[in-house]
Amino acid sequence: MLSFAGIVPHSPLLIPNIGKEKTKKMSGTAEALKRLEQELYLVNPETIVIISPHAATLPDAFQINLSATYRLDFKEFGDFQTSRSYASDFLLIDHVQRSIRKNSQLVLSSQEAVDYGTGIPLFFLTEHLPKITVVPVITSKLDLKAHYVFGKELKEEIMDSNKRVAVFASADLAHTLSKDAPAGFAQEGAEFDRTVQELLSTKNSSGVIGLDSKLCDKAQSCGIQPIATLLGVLDGVQYEPKIYSYEAPFGIGHLVANLVLS
Repeated sequence: MLSFAGIVPHSPLLIPNIGKEKTKKMSGTAEALKRLEQELYLVNPETIVIISPHAATLPDAFQINLSATYRLDFKEFGDFQTSRSYASDFLLIDHVQRSIRKNSQLVLSSQEAVDYGTGIPLFFLTEHLPKITVVPVITSKLDLKAHYVFGKELKEEIMDSNKRVAVFASADLAHTLSKDAPAGFAQEGAEFDRTVQELLSTKNSSGVIGLDSKLCDKAQSCGIQPIATLLGVLDGVQYEPKIYSYEAPFGIGHLVANLVLS
């Protein structure tokens, strides 16, 4: 059953060994992640589903990474010390692929090493959940409506599970919020982030999946597809959105939210 839902960023600068002094400029995000982790711990989930945009995405299909175990490390960012390993929720992945592949464009991949869009949320959210099992979901290049529909189908399998399942969208917002941002400055970036927060706060899922494609392109967000998928998971579910933090010290919007189930 679905027991928890949230939105978390995946900036490598949040990792102390990577961000170093820069990490201090993201203290609001770090504190919000700590709060979210504590609330997740109280729910005591058995499985965590991370919806990431940062593995090798396919143009016309979603992916689930099926591996007996998963390993996270941040060597690509110069951190050779931080590493963790996790077991797979093999049974849930099997149920999902048997059911959803009949209706959706879904394929299985197999990589023991998870991408940083999966690894960074796991690093922060599972500190006190050493026995948690993991389901890494990878977005596609399909439109937002397709992601929402896929999320709805994923929800059915989660609800049928006899385990407590937490689902997170790994999502950075606009990458164009300052002249030093990775994608440069675009005035649409701030508009995009304001709009997304307003739509989330008012539970306007149709507004999210109907976002203007030009606005999304200008904002250069990597997170809107995972968010659309998560909202599909929450279709028909009673929840109360609580935004814990939003900040953008390096020109990228970082949002932490708990979509509190009721």
